[in-house]
Amino acid sequence: MKRLLLLVSVVIGIAVLRADDVPFDFEVLQYRAKSLAARPYTARPNRVPEALRKLSYDQYRDIRFNPDAAWWLRDQLPFQLQFFHPGFIFNKTVQISEVAQGESELIRYNKNLFNFGANRDLGSIPEDMGFTGFRIHYALNNPDYLDELAVFQGASYFRALGRNMRYGLSARGLAINTAEPGGEEFPVFEEFWVERPVANAKQIVVYALLDSPSVAGAYRLIITPGQSTIMEVKVALYRRKDVAVFGIAPMTSMFWFGENSTEKHDDLRPEVHDSDGLLIERGSGEWLWRPLVNPKSIRVVSFSDDNPRGFGLVQRDRRFESYEDLEARYNERPSTWIEPIGKWGSGDVRLVELPTPDETNDNIVAFWVPAQLPPIGEPLKLEYRLHWFIEGQGGRKPPAGYAVSTRIGRSHTNETDLIRFWVDFDGPYLNAQKSARDMSANISVGAGATLVHKNLEKNLFNGTWRAAFALRPDGSGRPVELRCFLQKPPHILTETWTYLWNP
Repeated sequence: MKRLLLLVSVVIGIAVLRADDVPFDFEVLQYRAKSLAARPYTARPNRVPEALRKLSYDQYRDIRFNPDAAWWLRDQLPFQLQFFHPGFIFNKTVQISEVAQGESELIRYNKNLFNFGANRDLGSIPEDMGFTGFRIHYALNNPDYLDELAVFQGASYFRALGRNMRYGLSARGLAINTAEPGGEEFPVFEEFWVERPVANAKQIVVYALLDSPSVAGAYRLIITPGQSTIMEVKVALYRRKDVAVFGIAPMTSMFWFGENSTEKHDDLRPEVHDSDGLLIERGSGEWLWRPLVNPKSIRVVSFSDDNPRGFGLVQRDRRFESYEDLEARYNERPSTWIEPIGKWGSGDVRLVELPTPDETNDNIVAFWVPAQLPPIGEPLKLEYRLHWFIEGQGGRKPPAGYAVSTRIGRSHTNETDLIRFWVDFDGPYLNAQKSARDMSANISVGAGATLVHKNLEKNLFNGTWRAAFALRPDGSGRPVELRCFLQKPPHILTETWTYLWNP
């Protein structure tokens, strides 16, 4: 018996030694996510002291990270980290570790990392409190200055910049039950690991452990900054239970009003939005463009597909005159594009549009919903590239023509019951066409209205082509699905513009 107990102790000791010796990588993180999902969900304890949670907005704003304490600053590495302090409403903390040569080491909270301004008596703060997130700095625009490149803070939200961009829309790790009657579940990145970059690194690698009542998951993001910043994302997700909506690669944006809005907002600016449309490249090669709206009630639309080639929320209009905003600079905010790696199978790209009274709320969400999920306990594994780009620089425009504006109005003279649409298309081939000979606008009108007349005309001032058409609603009040593209049989000349008009 003594020999048996000794043998068991030796075996356990070897197992522990081997577990400690295993280098940190994605497979180790994936195993941790699997083990986490096999247990009932338990919310992590709140480590933020009451004194920090009671801070006012202005008091919290007075706490700033000390740039001289940036992680890797003293080592003069090409990337640096700065951390966000807990307090006010930011009381959900995360643990952040550095990974070097396969070994991970926790980055502990330290008061010396921050300037507290007028905040003098905050009491005792535990070393294991953690941070509420972090940002990555890199010489994105100037070799002598490290700009903000990316930010990870709040639930599973993160956002990034390419060259000469300003923050706008966000990405997320996962969307659960978005716009469902029972309410949305927000999975949380509980822990991060960031690989220490080498002296001449052009990329930085971030790992994240996600957890929520319904799912646990492992993430790896290889971030390559540039004119368009690209994140190569690898994911392994383990469900604890079934959910109504399982949203992959979600993007969250804001659309208050645009050129297609008919409401008056008493605002100097002609348009206010971070994105103006959803762009999809279907597995068949067809391109779809769906202009965004600020609806009066929640709208959800799905675009079914097999093995999509890509989709994204896009800020297509880049003219300053469209926004006239010297502070927010909506014309400089990035678009995002999801490029699947490998085949994603059947499913749908889902667009959720929520009503918003102003520009302070994100009200647009887009994501991929797989038609089938693995059994509970088995992983859903997938990879994709997430592009942060500006239209015309990231190669995300359709090869043919594309819609550049959507306008809606009513007849006020004759035929006052008509609803009129003007959709402008642009593109090199279209610009070169001098007349509408053999060209036409192919327009489809769903139930709820009839097409009364249509016209296609070249805009001699900027070279675009305008498809103008009028509808007569049938009085039922039903939303009307519209589609339009330009053609020169047998060729299709543009992407398909698609729109849901509400009477």
